[in-house]
Amino acid sequence: MRRQGDAPDTRTNGYEIEKTIPASDTSEEKGVLSQRQGAAPDTRTNKSEEKGVMDQPQYNTSKKTRRGNISIFVPHNGCPHQCSFCDQRSITGVKSQPSPADVDSAVQTALSSKQRYDLEIAFFGGSFTAIDRTYMISLLDAANVYVKRGDVSGIRVSTRPDYIDEEVLTILKSRGVTAIELGAQSMCDEVLRANRRGHTENDVENASRLIRQFGISLGLQMMTGLYKSDRERDIYTAKKIIALAPDTVRIYPTVTIKGTMLASLFESGEYKPMELEESVELCAVLLKMFLENNIEVIRLGLHYSDELVRGMAFDNYHPAFRELCENKIMLERFFELCRSRGIEIGSSLRVYVNPSCVSKFTGQSRANIKKINERGINVKTIPDGDIKPYDMKIEPVSEEYRGAVRK
Repeated sequence: MRRQGDAPDTRTNGYEIEKTIPASDTSEEKGVLSQRQGAAPDTRTNKSEEKGVMDQPQYNTSKKTRRGNISIFVPHNGCPHQCSFCDQRSITGVKSQPSPADVDSAVQTALSSKQRYDLEIAFFGGSFTAIDRTYMISLLDAANVYVKRGDVSGIRVSTRPDYIDEEVLTILKSRGVTAIELGAQSMCDEVLRANRRGHTENDVENASRLIRQFGISLGLQMMTGLYKSDRERDIYTAKKIIALAPDTVRIYPTVTIKGTMLASLFESGEYKPMELEESVELCAVLLKMFLENNIEVIRLGLHYSDELVRGMAFDNYHPAFRELCENKIMLERFFELCRSRGIEIGSSLRVYVNPSCVSKFTGQSRANIKKINERGINVKTIPDGDIKPYDMKIEPVSEEYRGAVRK
């Protein structure tokens, strides 16, 4: 079982190709594909103060490159803490440590694929900069060969914010590392202490600043629904992360795993995990906040695995969690337009959406369409490439309309 807050779980012999796809094709139905809504610009402004809500969506979706990670798992090596959500007895499902030869094999396998991606090598699964230094360098040197040859665009690593300093960044930078993801999880010190993270909000801020100074792409990971956290604190964490202007974000709703501290707290009644519907509502708000600030959300929800499902102490997991959040964003946008346009009950509407958002608007098993029909409105969905992702245009099919549609 993999540690929450780490990278994807589907693997072969300790590694996988984690695909990332352009904004024009971001359905969670793509299985293990991790979505990116477009590259973030160098300069950002915080456009969202009230839960990230804007009058008009302004999402950066210009980048169309198909990208992929050659993900190599370093099973729970180097982590000095046992976080509340982590079962250290079976963290990643990968028992052996990858060797430089394994790195070479993984990259050769990826390069031999007929599908072409802008690839990077990614070391996930543990606190990479906390492992034995000689071993860490041996893995990086094996990977950097392919960076120097131009076979891959760079190297990505995930680690803890309290294991970043100028010395380790110098090593990483000199050996081809182009992106670092920090497991922030929360930006509230009380939440971090309660979940035994072993670092502080300041550690996240200081590490992020150093990574930026070294010219390395910054990624931040957060978890929602942790012990001692709540909706307000999770939104606060998102706002603090936005202020750090990362290039990428991963959002992981907490799943309570048997054998963890969280499971014990849940069983005693001290901790109440978020219900799925509550988690979807919250993460839809967070997704919208990040998108409106041109920050790529490259993962929302845990990758599916049989082991994950078997190990849950509380069932609030959904394999297509991101799609549920996107469905909610689109449905709320539709009703917002209806209210502003005075759409009358019984109206028939044409709804124009970006082709990448047709399924997001209709919803899983057409759930959104059913909810719209329940309000007495009939709709016809029309793909339109001129509409920005997550936005839409509505127009009546026939008669005049007036009144208002209430959610």
